[in-house]
Amino acid sequence: MTGTLDGIRVVDLTTVILGPWAAQTLGDMGADVIKIETPNGDTTRHMGPKKNSGMGSLFMSTNRNKRSIVLDLKTREGKDALLRIVDSADVFMHNMRPKVAKKLELSYERFTANNPNLIYCAAYGFRADGPLADSPAYDDIIQAASGIAGLQAVVSDQPRFVPTIIADKTTSYNVVSSILAALFCRERQGNGQSIEVPMFESLVDNVMIEHLYGAAFEPPAGKMGYARLLNTGRRPYATKDGFLAVLPYSDENWRRMFELAGRDDLKDDPRFSSQAARVDNSQEVYDLLGEMIAERTTEEWQRDLQAASIPVMSVNSLEDLLDNEQLNASGFWRLEEHPSEGTVRMTDPPIRFSNNPSDFRRMQPKLGEHSNEILTEAGFSRAEIAKLFETGVTAGPT
Repeated sequence: MTGTLDGIRVVDLTTVILGPWAAQTLGDMGADVIKIETPNGDTTRHMGPKKNSGMGSLFMSTNRNKRSIVLDLKTREGKDALLRIVDSADVFMHNMRPKVAKKLELSYERFTANNPNLIYCAAYGFRADGPLADSPAYDDIIQAASGIAGLQAVVSDQPRFVPTIIADKTTSYNVVSSILAALFCRERQGNGQSIEVPMFESLVDNVMIEHLYGAAFEPPAGKMGYARLLNTGRRPYATKDGFLAVLPYSDENWRRMFELAGRDDLKDDPRFSSQAARVDNSQEVYDLLGEMIAERTTEEWQRDLQAASIPVMSVNSLEDLLDNEQLNASGFWRLEEHPSEGTVRMTDPPIRFSNNPSDFRRMQPKLGEHSNEILTEAGFSRAEIAKLFETGVTAGPT
């Protein structure tokens, strides 16, 4: 079956995680994704465990369903080749700072001179019309700038980074959704357009969904920060033999929780009798919940809480997820045969379409594996391609 984006061509000039993961998602949906790489390749090719040079684990996680071509964009010939490739594309995406993109002559206007219907997506650290426009931005930097690292000080001794690249991945979702929206708009209105997806503004938007709180009104109606989350008691709770995440949410959940814990005396306590009251008394709520959970084993609580329809979940390690009942039953982990890397484990595209499923159509490419093929499709002659190889403007796999 063809994917939802079958017939859409994406030229991906992004590196590391943010852009490549977004482009991979588009490829999973059926788009023909052309990955433009420098002669040294995407930096993730050399990061993490690997069987062969240039095929590191981080690269393998974000670059399936793509074709790779090497282009040296520091040369005039490389820039010209990129322009010819983008002439037949629906989407062009890069993650260079505005100043760098300008230096390399990769402006929206330059690409749309020959391809006015192009969707041009630039993803970088900060909006281009602000004073930080050309500041370097990586996940740690954006976690600090957006307030995420500072929020960790509530439950730690100091600001800390969340141990996952949440800024990159959150922004990557915005890249995918904005490109899909622009493609839909083009179908309706017939025009391409330029898209800016900034990491900083994306993450501040994300954080402020719940933490704008009192500042949602002007003048402020209260403090910023959602009190239930800014609480040292909000954590997985220790049982007699492990840890559990437990979240009685509704009023009925709490009445059943008190019954199971043998605390009927608290069922009508005004501090816990409503959602609003529990938010106002969140410290007491979490302290009490921790005390109750500590009285029994993990298995006992899971059995009784699940029977009472109270949300509960064990705390999984990374290793636990490799043999997780839900993930195994739903076919989430997939073992595939890669032509050079052997058996590789990948996650199944999490979103399912009934008629046009996302799937693996290509394994992760070697550096420059499709250089000749892509240049031929762009209309280069054999002689022109040979010259590009000879001069090092392009390259194939070694």
